[in-house]
Amino acid sequence: MDVVNRLVEEKPLVIFTKSSCCISHSVMQLISSYGANATIYELDNMSNGQEIDKALQRLGVKPSVPAVFIGQKLVGGAKEIISLQVQGRLVPMLKESGALWV
Repeated sequence: MDVVNRLVEEKPLVIFTKSSCCISHSVMQLISSYGANATIYELDNMSNGQEIDKALQRLGVKPSVPAVFIGQKLVGGAKEIISLQVQGRLVPMLKESGALWV
């Protein structure tokens, strides 16, 4: 889990994905539609991607992607992001973390 912590350190918005995951793509599109600039890590294109995948699962993200961290805190996967968006809480979280400057 240290590897995950290092990757999200000092970044307002991090999304772990896999290039073949259409749900990850949808989550990235939703978040970027607000103007947020995320740091994206595609696990299937990383040499330590399997290690990170297992660490995300240990953190409770199932399936492991997409995994969204806002303000260095694990928010969750697609279900949690969509829930926050429907509740009107996603944009305020992005602003508070510094990922969105509007």
